[in-house]
Amino acid sequence: MEFKSTADQAFVRELNLSLVLRRIHNEAPVSRAQLAADTGLNKSTVSSLVEKLLELGLIHETGQNSAGAGRPATLLEVNPQAGGIVAVELGVDFVAVALTDFLGKILWRANAGADPDYEKTINQTFSMTDEAIAASRKLSLPLLGLGIAIPGTVDLNEGVLVFAPNLHWHDVPLRKLYEEKTHLRVFVENDANAAAIAEHLFGVARQTSDFVFVFAGVGIGGGFFLNGSLYRGKSGYAGEIGHSPIMAEPIQAPCHCGNRGCWETYSNQHSILQRIENRLENKRSSIIPDLMAEQNAPLSIPLIKQAADAGDVEAIQSFQEAGAAMGQGLATIINFLNPEKIILGGPLSVAAPYLLPSVKESVSRHCLPEISPKVSVDLSQFGPDASLIGAAAIVVDDVMSHPTQIERR
Repeated sequence: MEFKSTADQAFVRELNLSLVLRRIHNEAPVSRAQLAADTGLNKSTVSSLVEKLLELGLIHETGQNSAGAGRPATLLEVNPQAGGIVAVELGVDFVAVALTDFLGKILWRANAGADPDYEKTINQTFSMTDEAIAASRKLSLPLLGLGIAIPGTVDLNEGVLVFAPNLHWHDVPLRKLYEEKTHLRVFVENDANAAAIAEHLFGVARQTSDFVFVFAGVGIGGGFFLNGSLYRGKSGYAGEIGHSPIMAEPIQAPCHCGNRGCWETYSNQHSILQRIENRLENKRSSIIPDLMAEQNAPLSIPLIKQAADAGDVEAIQSFQEAGAAMGQGLATIINFLNPEKIILGGPLSVAAPYLLPSVKESVSRHCLPEISPKVSVDLSQFGPDASLIGAAAIVVDDVMSHPTQIERR
């Protein structure tokens, strides 16, 4: 009975430490008195919790607030040097590894093209994670963990990638592989979910309880924040919005998931490339072939963006058509969930100047009129790096939920 009481007290203290840490993160700079008022905890309890968080190095004091009568109050904020995180993004055609601080700021990074074979790709990232770990040592930054963001369904408990349609990977034990290599605590998350967590912790959705993050690249994925929490669904696979069927034409090429008519086949990177290829085959006037020849480069989204920046009509219209298709799918999600924000990030966000206006117009046209004016469609603060920052954010979020775990480093 005494053991149970002790365990209960430890559990409650951890919850309160997490509560105070998150309040400091969200409202910094903040005083102890403000924390007591905001959390409902008494002042002595808050002082004890703050002292523990200072001891752990998760927060630090940052000056004084002299407003009002009485002695100036010492202010608190999260310590960005509390620890470093190794962030790994496994994309369809690239890999990226970064070292970030505790507030998601990139301190070191590396990018490379990816091999379709998962073993080769993972071995490729191992050398990059070694470099990130070496960078943390040079900065004297203790590592809190390693996060992995990947486009597919993930078994969170086991850290296993169950299926990535656009990679054709099945049942890859990512947590085990990276733990054995790095000896760090490893977290694995779907790329759109990871990006949504990053926006909620560090980005444009910090004060937003209901929003949808849309990851747009080779595929289209979604991360749903509902009532302030990430919604995962019964099996943890919620958010595979790109594979929602919107139109199944017999002549249409199948999606990588095997079905026809998936939403992402109308609004992903490949759909834009296909639109351009069709226009060029039909002898439409465009500077794109000249750019490809001059740069000795294949057709790509950055190259099409370059043409659009130069006023190329075919490039601009291809982006606009994909944006309209994206907006049509988003309108369905908005009608279902009535979120406050839709946030667009991922590789396609580099074309946001041409995509976003069409997305917004299509959302307005297809949403119910009483819902459309109440939702904003915004660009991710992190753009193409949304999921890379998300890989760091999933580690930060776990530390904020269980602050005393870093005592075991």
